[in-house]
Amino acid sequence: MKINENWTIPNLKEAKQRTKKQAVIEKSLFNIPYEVAQLGVGRNYYLRTYGCQANERDGETIAGILEAMHFTPVKNVEDADLILLNTCAIRQNAEDKVLGELASLKRLRKTNPDLLFGLCGCMAQEEEVVKTIIEKYPHVDLVFGTHNIHHLPTLLYQAMMSKERTIEVFSTEGEVIENLPVKRFGTHKAWVNIMYGCDKFCTYCIVPYTRGKERSRQVEDILEEIHVLIEEGYKEVTLLGQNVNSYGKDLQIEGGFAYLLEEVAKTGIDRIRFTTSHPWDFSDEMIDVIAKYENIMPFIHLPVQSGNDEILKIMGRRYTSEQYMTLFYKLKAKVKDAAFSTDIIVGFPNETEEQFQDTLKLVDECQFDNAFTFIYSPRAGTPAAAMEDNVSEEVKQRRLQELMEHTNHWAREKNEAYVGKTVQVLVDGPSKKNPSVFSGYSQTNKLVNFTGDDIHAGDLVNVKITQAKSWSLDGEAIKVK
Repeated sequence: MKINENWTIPNLKEAKQRTKKQAVIEKSLFNIPYEVAQLGVGRNYYLRTYGCQANERDGETIAGILEAMHFTPVKNVEDADLILLNTCAIRQNAEDKVLGELASLKRLRKTNPDLLFGLCGCMAQEEEVVKTIIEKYPHVDLVFGTHNIHHLPTLLYQAMMSKERTIEVFSTEGEVIENLPVKRFGTHKAWVNIMYGCDKFCTYCIVPYTRGKERSRQVEDILEEIHVLIEEGYKEVTLLGQNVNSYGKDLQIEGGFAYLLEEVAKTGIDRIRFTTSHPWDFSDEMIDVIAKYENIMPFIHLPVQSGNDEILKIMGRRYTSEQYMTLFYKLKAKVKDAAFSTDIIVGFPNETEEQFQDTLKLVDECQFDNAFTFIYSPRAGTPAAAMEDNVSEEVKQRRLQELMEHTNHWAREKNEAYVGKTVQVLVDGPSKKNPSVFSGYSQTNKLVNFTGDDIHAGDLVNVKITQAKSWSLDGEAIKVK
């Protein structure tokens, strides 16, 4: 593999480093030089984002920068002059999908010789991925990571003008860059970053390496963004962070996330959600704030990963199953009508049948409204990848199926309890198959399909539930706010 001396490629050892140095918060106005800003004139871009909400929010910034450079978005990849894949690294199958897509899209270069291919996001932060791109995907012109999205104009200019491959990926603790352009993909719901990075280093997770250390935005910058969204007619914000419960620790903000959550609630926006919460950092003050304000939605995503203490320890989760359950019951007791979702991994190295049964017992006790279930797969560079993957694929598949039978049962039962009740739904819009049926989400994050008159996207509608399905509810609108 030949490494160009002008490239900056990732290094996982460097990405793992943590210091006590406070992250730089850059608030200067984002400026694109005139000659660079004209690059997109007469050119189209196609952006595909994979993975979590943080990636979606990054995609909005990337789109905002590209349109500030006068690129025009297109929905069909065949119409693009620039194709950017904004990637996820959380699981191997996600990476395999992206690499397969890159191989497939290469054919478009035959009809458009000037077509540019770019890869960014979390996959770009991995050493092995970038080496693979260099060796096996010569048609990829541009690679950049999660820490230098704000360099996109310069990087694009370099790739387009020099006609040479451009690779710039920083393995640093990261910065906080304010005032970047943004193109919101929604019209009434918005993602709002409150912090970046993660310092938990769960043994199976690549995120601390791809996203850098925990670093918080300042309260006033977050509130200013939300006030602008309110003025623009947005009804719901989701506060984003790899672990929102750690918000403010690096800035020594008294009260941390509980304080911020209360300040956001005081803005008066109709709906507030947040993700993701690590059980280890979930404070009593947070619970009190969630319970106090009606515009903080009573839906909590609380990843447990396993119901066995030994597996939790090997995973580096920093809590026991008993501590998790104590938190769970505190939330149920204080937050009226709270709904819960979780993440669970089966087949982690050394997981015995008895340990797996502990997970099923916890699921049956919690009766989650929804659960995201996964088979363990090693991520190169993480501590767990050095462990022997000693649970057979057959056993993993069987455990996943058994787990899903439990989680699906409780999801259906939870939905059945809504029949005959009235819920408030924030309308996403009409069904593509049937324009007389509308859909949206309840306060507890239930997908609701319903009928009604004079309904529009962004409306808050009271819906009486008439039927429950495994993953959605059906109903009839009874009142529009």
